[in-house]
Amino acid sequence: VSRDGFFGGASMTVTMYDASIPAIVRGLTSLSNLLDKAVDYAVARKFDAGSLLQARLFPDMHAFSRQVQITCDMAKGGAGRLAGLEVPKHEDTETTIPELKARIAKTLDFVGSITPAQLEGAATREIVLKFPTNTLTFTGLTYLTNFVLPNFYFHLSMAYALLRHGGVEIGKRDFLGQI
Repeated sequence: VSRDGFFGGASMTVTMYDASIPAIVRGLTSLSNLLDKAVDYAVARKFDAGSLLQARLFPDMHAFSRQVQITCDMAKGGAGRLAGLEVPKHEDTETTIPELKARIAKTLDFVGSITPAQLEGAATREIVLKFPTNTLTFTGLTYLTNFVLPNFYFHLSMAYALLRHGGVEIGKRDFLGQI
């Protein structure tokens, strides 16, 4: 993607790597840090931090632990498919905050292993997702911009909102992470 004149007349090229991996890594790192803050909050108030894992904003929404799992799934699935790699499978069996942090760490390891060279040509790579009731076909660019990033940030935002709703003292800077 090229933007001429965007920065005072200079030409700039944004790669698929630039548009995906750093943002995903920052979001996953923030999510792990949010879990640390949840534990600290629970310890300070003398309650089991694990009680936050089943929190929901509404009965028909996924619980906190599932929000974390899906955030990781979107990260590893997006990075892996864009790189043309086999996406690692996670069994969705996490029942504790340390297990969720381990899942985030595994996801960060995988996403962090993706190189810019692996994403060369990814913008036009065909990505096909098969679901029980339908099949979605994307170019790599539309997969990233219309599916991966919106879903990644949705579930990351839900995890943040559930912790905030549970009283954990976090704010926008905690969500955004290191910029």
